[in-house]
Amino acid sequence: MARKSWFRYFQYDERKETPAEARNVLLIVAGLIAAVTFQAGVNPPGGVWQDTKAGPDGHTAGRAIYSYKTKEFYVFLIFNTLAFSTSIHLLVSLTHRFPFHFEVILATASMVVTYASAVFAVTPDDLVKFRYILLAAAVPFAIRFMLQVYTRLTMMDPPYQNQIVQPVQSNGENA
Repeated sequence: MARKSWFRYFQYDERKETPAEARNVLLIVAGLIAAVTFQAGVNPPGGVWQDTKAGPDGHTAGRAIYSYKTKEFYVFLIFNTLAFSTSIHLLVSLTHRFPFHFEVILATASMVVTYASAVFAVTPDDLVKFRYILLAAAVPFAIRFMLQVYTRLTMMDPPYQNQIVQPVQSNGENA
């Protein structure tokens, strides 16, 4: 008796599952990733300082404790933002043409602004170069845009070609 591996057992099989089921699973996964990464951005690992301490080893209340390990904090912040941005992109893409799509976009845009303001609030001003965070947030959208441009440029039959109406001559033949 041949055993089927657990990995193959749980893989997507288009003969068994419908695209709607796959979309629903992706919506749940993207929602969970958005929730986890949002929470990590709002309340970074290690928390935030509760008091202000002056001096060379000082810190400011409300700033991320983890931010004092500069390189590690950069890695955390960039990859957390990349995961958050990708999950937001998935949520918006998978709900396209759904009822209340405008409301979904409005809510996710508000969540992105809240995430950004929270990250900026807990990060010391002199530490993070915000261009890296913005670049990480833009990556999923830029990749999707480039893939769509590439797909359009390499299509064999451009979509407009099938819509060209050939003029009919007076004898009933096409020109």
